[in-house]
Amino acid sequence: MNTEKDFSPLTPNIVRALNDKLYEKRKVAALEIEKLVREFVAQNNSTQIRHVIQILASEFALSQHPHSRKGGLIGLAACSIALGKDSGLYLKELIEPVLTCFNDSDSRLRYYACEALYNIVKVARGAVLPHFNLLFDGLSKLAADPDPNVKSGSELLDRLLKDIVTESNKFDLVAFVPLLRERIYSNNQYARQFIISWILVLESVPDIHLLDYLPEILDGLFQILGDNSKEIRRMCEMVLGEFLKEIKKTPSSVKFAEMANILVIHCQVVDETKITNDLIQLTSMTWMREFITLSGRVLLPYSSGILTAVLPCLSYDDRKKSTKEAASACNHSLMKLITPEDDEEEEEEEEENKTATGSPPHKDQPKAEGDSSDLLDASQESGALSNISFFSQTSTDRPHVSLDLDGIVQVLDRHLHDSSTGMMTRIAVLKWLYHLYIKTPRKMFRHTDSLFPMLLKTLSDESDEVILKDLEVLAEIASSPAGQTDLSASCDSGDQRLELKVPSAAGAKPGYHTPSGGSKAVDSSPSTPSMNSYFYKFMINLLRRFSLERKLLENRGGFIIRQLCLLLHAENIFHSMADILLKEEDLKFASTMVQTLNTILLTSAELFQLRNQLKDLHTQESCALFCCLYRSWCHNPVATVSLCFLTQNYRHAYDLIQKFGDLEVSVDFLMEVDKLVQLIESPIFTYLRLQLLDVENNPYLIKALYGLLMLLPQSQAFQLLSHRLRCVPNPELLRTADDSASAEPRAQQVAARRASHAPMDYRELLEHFDRVQSKHLEVRHQRSGRATDLSDRKLM
Repeated sequence: MNTEKDFSPLTPNIVRALNDKLYEKRKVAALEIEKLVREFVAQNNSTQIRHVIQILASEFALSQHPHSRKGGLIGLAACSIALGKDSGLYLKELIEPVLTCFNDSDSRLRYYACEALYNIVKVARGAVLPHFNLLFDGLSKLAADPDPNVKSGSELLDRLLKDIVTESNKFDLVAFVPLLRERIYSNNQYARQFIISWILVLESVPDIHLLDYLPEILDGLFQILGDNSKEIRRMCEMVLGEFLKEIKKTPSSVKFAEMANILVIHCQVVDETKITNDLIQLTSMTWMREFITLSGRVLLPYSSGILTAVLPCLSYDDRKKSTKEAASACNHSLMKLITPEDDEEEEEEEEENKTATGSPPHKDQPKAEGDSSDLLDASQESGALSNISFFSQTSTDRPHVSLDLDGIVQVLDRHLHDSSTGMMTRIAVLKWLYHLYIKTPRKMFRHTDSLFPMLLKTLSDESDEVILKDLEVLAEIASSPAGQTDLSASCDSGDQRLELKVPSAAGAKPGYHTPSGGSKAVDSSPSTPSMNSYFYKFMINLLRRFSLERKLLENRGGFIIRQLCLLLHAENIFHSMADILLKEEDLKFASTMVQTLNTILLTSAELFQLRNQLKDLHTQESCALFCCLYRSWCHNPVATVSLCFLTQNYRHAYDLIQKFGDLEVSVDFLMEVDKLVQLIESPIFTYLRLQLLDVENNPYLIKALYGLLMLLPQSQAFQLLSHRLRCVPNPELLRTADDSASAEPRAQQVAARRASHAPMDYRELLEHFDRVQSKHLEVRHQRSGRATDLSDRKLM
């Protein structure tokens, strides 16, 4: 430094001492400067004071010579001490050069800068708050300083500054938050610890309402929660815990909507192998649970994003039990937010549009499956929030909260399509769909055509519980009044070769129903619930699926049909399936399906009411149902006979068995007869066995049973039926005088009762049986011919 330069009012001795390499001499110079500045203060000579500070800053603190910089720092501290309470007038000039030295490469000089700033702040106290951002910025850098002495010095200064902020009521939080938001994304552990410590302090000050600005720093806090340091994670958990406590105390002032997307991001784990990610997910899921509970419908527009985060967590195992429980609570609470009013909004909007335009409104089209512009990409890193796609509210100018149903359905559909989705998640998805169809049926039916194929595919799921929930959704779709649409428009137009056609009204036979078009429901009978146009679509596609997936029919067919009988009324299910199978081109499948339906009809507890309805055929509806079933049951001769036994059409059963001699009696055929014999011995046919006591009025029952006996080879079933028939009493031994007189009238009464309700042309039914069996025989011969031809080709 040029010692000949004029540094007045600093004396040459002071200048030399400030440039000295020895600390003691610089300290003596500082004392002289303090004395000099005190004199200027006494004289109220602010010009000279500023001049001294300017010299110490530019000529010393910012000098190229290290000893000069050290001298300048101690000199600026001496000025501050001398100024006392007046130092606030000169703080900018005092602080800025010291802060510049925080970036010095010499660790000793950085330490002296900390010491100088400590003395300046200690004197100025609350006057430094207007310059808080500068001080905070400098300290945040020193918090990560590699030199332990510098870190120690910065910690002393940091504690002093925290004390000042705590006791002051003039802290400018608005000016500070942008800096905090920027610094909170630091990856340095010490810087993170510094940030967290300051947030803890600010949160503890009653006059500082940091909660108002939580949306701006919440993402950064969750970033810090993933730090590798256990101590930093503990501090961050403490901060988040304090914020959550305050949120619970004052929910009305919390900006829930502004933080919803941040929680959605952190509820999703990218790398499940990291313990820290588990902590982030659990904490954010806990927050989400509280947010939904406290905010109510405010978060409804963000439902699709919340579900994206919550649904996968429902399939977690016990290792993540807490996260799973929090996710389950979120899911349950969110579901409760949706009410029937969300469906009525559409009607109100349409009325408004009609009033405004005078024409019917154009309904919103559901979002395309590939349109994910408003969906969260879970693979994105959640660093700077400006680079993250958020779920936006569907409407910002409405006073009420609207439901983003399209987004919700898209999320649910995506999880159903994902083969990796866990069982509990699939169940939750189906519960959501069922809930939406119950609460918002009109809006949901816009999406039914796109959801329907996947719902049908889900019937092949490995879990019975998933299948049961899936059936509940499909049953609601098939029976909801909101689905009253044109049948022709709703039926599939897929592969014509595989499509099962709905019987046309022109081809309908007297005595059974066909589906009606238009807005009318497809009714099985006046006593059963009305089905909408999707009911037949469901039945057609279900049978198509059974046809394509025979294992599904074998393993789950009975379970699915029994559940549908409970959900949609057994008569509806059997009536519609019989109608559809009547036109089935794959005769082998038709026979197998009839056999399955017949077994369910005769053995399932769920079909008790339907069996009773068919047993006596005492109503016109039951007779019509019998005729409908009979025509399809003709695909399987043994099933047809069992249906006649069930309905007490014993003479017709006998006539059918007489025709069995003209059929191809295969091993499978005999096995079916064997099963029928076993069924006759079951509780279902108790009434039939008791009727064997009335030999004179049930001769055709006994003949039919003997006919079955004659069909059977010498087997266990033969012995069983033979033993049963040997128990039939001799009518002469049982006859009494009263019986002799009343036997004929009783038989005539039964026949007259049936004839009065629905006169059935049994001859026509037999002819129909013959036609169906001829078709089956022709198909078997064709298959046999193809097999023979193929065998000959192989031999050649």
